[in-house]
Amino acid sequence: MSKSKRLLELMLTVNRMRKFTVKELADQFGVSKRTILRDLQELSELGVPLYSEVGPHGGYQVLNERILPPIAFGEDEAVAMFFASHALRHYLFMPFEKESAAALHKFYLYMPGDVRDRIDQIKNRVDIYTPTRQQQAPCLSVLMEAAVYQNVIQIQYTSGSDVSQRLIQPIGIFASSGFWYCPSYCFLRQDFRLFRCDRITSAAADPTGQTPMDHRHIHLGNWEQFLERSMRTILLEVDLTSEGVERCEAELRPAPQVIKYEDGSGAIRQSVPASEMVYFARFFIGLGDEAQVVGPPELIDEMRQQLSSMLARYT
Repeated sequence: MSKSKRLLELMLTVNRMRKFTVKELADQFGVSKRTILRDLQELSELGVPLYSEVGPHGGYQVLNERILPPIAFGEDEAVAMFFASHALRHYLFMPFEKESAAALHKFYLYMPGDVRDRIDQIKNRVDIYTPTRQQQAPCLSVLMEAAVYQNVIQIQYTSGSDVSQRLIQPIGIFASSGFWYCPSYCFLRQDFRLFRCDRITSAAADPTGQTPMDHRHIHLGNWEQFLERSMRTILLEVDLTSEGVERCEAELRPAPQVIKYEDGSGAIRQSVPASEMVYFARFFIGLGDEAQVVGPPELIDEMRQQLSSMLARYT
C-alpha cells in the first residue's frame, strides 16, 4: 500500500475508532509501530486533532473536532459553495459563522488562480439582497444544536418591556427579511411559540432537568400545523392586487398561503394565530390599496383603531 493511500485510510480509521493504540493500528495496517508513529505525526501536522495519553492504559484519541476525509469537488461545485455563502453575507449573525469563514478560506487558498478570479467576479456580479438588521442574534448556534438534538434549553426573552426566563425545546431556526426566528415548544405557555432570535439575550442548557417532548415528527415544514391546533386562530380573508401578492409573498410572516389568479391578483383564505392580530393589521394597512381585508371583523376593527390613532397624530 502506498504511503498516500495509507495516510488516507489511517485518517478514516482514527475518525471511526476515536480511541486506539499504536499497536492496534500497526497490526491493522501491517506496518511497524515506528511507521505508524510517523504517520500519526503527519496527520497531526495536517490538522487531525490527536491527543496522546501515557501509561499502561494510554494510547491516542481524536478530540471532539473530527477531520473529514478529503473530498473532491468539481470547479462548479466549489464555486457554488462560495456563492451560497456570499448570498447570506447580509445577515450580520449566522450559526457557525467563524467555522464557515475558516472553511471557505481553506477552499479559496488552494484554488487555482483562474477559479479564484471567477469567484471574485461572481461576488461583484451576483447578489441576493436582504434587509440588513442591526439587532444581534448571538444564540443561533445554541438554538440550532438544541433543535438538532431535541434538547430543552433555558432562554431569557425580551418582548417589549417584558423580560422572562423560559424553558423551550426548539424546532429549528429560519431567516426571513433579515431576521432570524426560532419556532419552539414553550414549557411556560405549554404551547408552540415563534421567537425572534434577536430578542433571545441568553441561551444555555436546562438547569431544571425538564424531560424533552417527543417532537421528532415536527420540523420547520409542518410546525405551524401544531401551532394552529393548540391556540385560538382567526380566519384571515384578504383580496390582493398583483402587487399585493408579491408583497405578501416577500414580506408577510408568519406566511399564510397566497392563492394566485391568472391575472396576477390573488387572495388569502387561511387560519392564523389570533395573537398576531396587531401585526396583521399593521401589515395590511401598509399595503394600502394593494390589499382589502374582508375578514374577520375583529381584524378590521383593529385596523380602524390603528388608522384612527394615525390620523389623530396629523389632525
